[in-house]
Amino acid sequence: MPSLNPLQAEHQTSNHPKKKSMKSGIIAIHKPCGISSARVVARVKKALGAKKVGHTGTLDPFATGLLLCAINKGTRISGFFLGGQKRYLARICLGVETDTYDPTGKIVCCAQRTVLDGLKIQNIEQTIKSFIGIQNQIAPAFSALKHNGQPLYKLARQGKKIQKPPRQIEIFDISINRIEMPNIDIEIFCSSGTYIRSLAFDLGQKLGCGAHLSKLCRTQSSNFLLKNAIELDALERLDIKLVEQRIISLSNCLEFMPKIVANKACAQKIKFGQKLLKNELGVIPGKKDQLIRVIDDKNDLLAIIQSNENKEEYNYSCVFSS
Repeated sequence: MPSLNPLQAEHQTSNHPKKKSMKSGIIAIHKPCGISSARVVARVKKALGAKKVGHTGTLDPFATGLLLCAINKGTRISGFFLGGQKRYLARICLGVETDTYDPTGKIVCCAQRTVLDGLKIQNIEQTIKSFIGIQNQIAPAFSALKHNGQPLYKLARQGKKIQKPPRQIEIFDISINRIEMPNIDIEIFCSSGTYIRSLAFDLGQKLGCGAHLSKLCRTQSSNFLLKNAIELDALERLDIKLVEQRIISLSNCLEFMPKIVANKACAQKIKFGQKLLKNELGVIPGKKDQLIRVIDDKNDLLAIIQSNENKEEYNYSCVFSS
């Protein structure tokens, strides 16, 4: 079960004078190249005048695409998206290996032209497809994973490269869009925690020529799509009322969870954190420890609860009614 304080990005408290509270929820941002996810969060917070803003999963500065920003109470549900499936468009450059596995790093080695010329398209395609499935993947030394409380990328910049144990990930599908040597354009549908930079590096190792990830664009995260995202610059120019219309409500963000509509009596119990009995709230058939969103008749999210097959009452996960 996701923790009750799942926010990855540091969120900041606004010093704006009191005014009408900004709507809570998730806004889909189209992150531009050359800016960190933390910087995007800061700009969104300033544009909205929100008290709290965070994100549900980082993108490297060189990467573009879908960055989900959680607004106000939305920061409390961001952890429920961390395990969601992702989709990316990527360009892999064969023949050049860097220490960061991406274009921002130092070149470690370059393959001779004869090596690249000797690669057959059929072998490249078969090797790419061999990555489909469940596997153990080693994260790059330059990554946000932590070792003894320190991000790996900070240690790596100090010359202390730490290799974390392999982590199990799954690549559900890889589509090859174009091969124009030395560049390969692919689309990857994968589990959370998959490093596309590591995929590029591993491909280069398998082909014996080295490689790095030269471009990356995230097009999907959980049930959110890039085509529905707003450009960061456009967000900053937009009237605040129009911006609010782009924020997806807490309840609608969690449509993948089954829902129960609470009556007024149950809503009052939720407000004061009282026991919620299954025989008065209702039961939704499902797997053990099923997470359920509880809404009112206006579709406002009151709480996220968890079923326990051994109890006659629900466990609270998050409460939003106050």
